[in-house]
Amino acid sequence: MQTIERPADRDRLSLAKGFVVAYGVVSAVVFGAIAALALSGGEASSFMWIRSGVVLASAVVAWWLLAAAARGSRKAYERMRFVAIVAPVAIVGVDLIPGVCPLWFLLAQTGCAIVLAGAAYPLVRLRASFPK
Repeated sequence: MQTIERPADRDRLSLAKGFVVAYGVVSAVVFGAIAALALSGGEASSFMWIRSGVVLASAVVAWWLLAAAARGSRKAYERMRFVAIVAPVAIVGVDLIPGVCPLWFLLAQTGCAIVLAGAAYPLVRLRASFPK
């Protein structure tokens, strides 16, 4: 395993890391909104708590995967590329189930999904840097 050295590849990894940081920030804001809603006496369902907590935790895992990929780990790169492509679809797909969550939560989670999906483009472009 070797560190990614080419400047263009490092730039792509940095861009992907930026999207993952933004994903984490948006996820934390959504989690904070759920906490504020619950503290103010509003209705915050267990689904919303668990869902926002899992999305926030996935941002930490994504950051860890990108750090390992930057050190040259092909497996971490492949996992992160898969996550960046599939997770946004899963995030929105589950929230679209009728009656599961309010519209504002769906929109907030969609924001998370869009930001995470942004990391997919630079990651897909890195495929040649991680040969089999």
